[in-house]
Amino acid sequence: MKKSIKIRLAVTYIVIMCLSLAVMLGVNSLFLEKYYLARKTDSLKNVYQALNNVDNYQYSALNDDDAFKKYLAEKNFRLIVVDPFGNCYSTTKDEAEMLAYMQFESQFSRGKRVIMEQKDNYVVTKISGDASTMDVVCMYGNLDDKSSFMIRTPIQSIRDSAQISNMFYLYIGLATILISSVIIWIMSRRIIRPLQTLSDISREMADLHFDVKYHSTSQDEIGILGNNLNKLSEDLEKTISELKTANNELQQDIAKKEEIDEMRKEFLANVSHELKTPIALIQGYAEGLQECINDDAQSREFYCEVIVDEAGKMNQMVKKLLTLNQLEFGNDTVAMERFDLTDLVSGVVQSARLLAEQKGAEIHFNQTEPVYVWGDEFKMEEVVTNYVSNALNHVDYEKKIEIKTEIRQDTVRLSVFNTGDVIPEEDLDKVWVKFYKVDKARTREYGGSGIGLSIVKAIMDSMHQKCGVKNYSNGVEFWFELSCADGQKTECQKM
Repeated sequence: MKKSIKIRLAVTYIVIMCLSLAVMLGVNSLFLEKYYLARKTDSLKNVYQALNNVDNYQYSALNDDDAFKKYLAEKNFRLIVVDPFGNCYSTTKDEAEMLAYMQFESQFSRGKRVIMEQKDNYVVTKISGDASTMDVVCMYGNLDDKSSFMIRTPIQSIRDSAQISNMFYLYIGLATILISSVIIWIMSRRIIRPLQTLSDISREMADLHFDVKYHSTSQDEIGILGNNLNKLSEDLEKTISELKTANNELQQDIAKKEEIDEMRKEFLANVSHELKTPIALIQGYAEGLQECINDDAQSREFYCEVIVDEAGKMNQMVKKLLTLNQLEFGNDTVAMERFDLTDLVSGVVQSARLLAEQKGAEIHFNQTEPVYVWGDEFKMEEVVTNYVSNALNHVDYEKKIEIKTEIRQDTVRLSVFNTGDVIPEEDLDKVWVKFYKVDKARTREYGGSGIGLSIVKAIMDSMHQKCGVKNYSNGVEFWFELSCADGQKTECQKM
């Protein structure tokens, strides 16, 4: 409140009023008397000029001049003129006045005499009398025709008049200041109120709250300021929103770049790790053949089989990496077509039966009726192949693999279940990550690279379909979903 514009405005106005009143009282005290005497002197000069305009000492003719007589009466002037012949003219026509004229010289010796103006033909003096006489202003001297004259006028006490005037002005001034202060206080509140509102709005804007607006229909400077503040608020809100959006996108880009960098580092580390073992084996067995460690044909054939097997694993892993790279970066085209899922699965199962017999496992797929779905048949064959291969690599205990289809309204879910050890719950979401292996020792045993399930995830994402994994008490189930082909939804629902 100490810096409130309302208080500053009111105080400034009151101070200006008080200074104005003080200046007015000071000027009144210092210059009122001088101004009053100057006006009296001018009036005396007017009478003097009128006397000089009289011809042939005919001063008595002035009695017929009504304007002159009225002027003397208004100014309270007493006039005595004596021509060179001793003839006397007085405005009072009284013998007493003549006597006063006779005492002309002695009159100046009484009281305090101050010469106000002195010329060749006349002198203007102010005579301050004592308690028994009045203060007067006198002009006396000679006219152009050598006549003597004297003009007297009594004056009231200028100092008393100034004091009375100052007191009157003081009372009026104080009353005016008091009333004006109340009015200015009320008016300042009305003027400052919208400024306070604008101040509150600016404070809200500083706190990034832009929903507060200034509402006014006034067209003055404050109204214009409020409208500009509203526009500024809208522009700031829009700009900050754009900055936040841009910052969010930048953060996402940074996070994506960091993720890509991490993926690149992880990819290089995993590829290096996966290639290190087969390269070491190939190098070791090749050096053994080169140095003829074993000369018998059976040993050489074994060495060659190891080299070919490891080279095949490396070739297979590189192919899978190339396929996964194309899927992840959108360089591979998805050809959506209508195909029979039953026929596709039957072909994959038939190809895997020999490997299943070698492992002593059984593959059960009892679906015989055709189930038509939409998808990329070539890529879906790779998905089913990866699921079946993964099941064969991890089948255990009862050595059973069960493949089945389930109709769910407009979708078909195909699941591949194998008996064996379950996947730890904390690893369920990680099986789709490249090179991630739940059991690294067992994965190495069957030559897995940890890429197959990543390819499955990438293929299903490219077709905007779902896939997942689920633990059971005696094994693990992998599944995916595809849309039923048009015209086949009713048949799907009957199965």
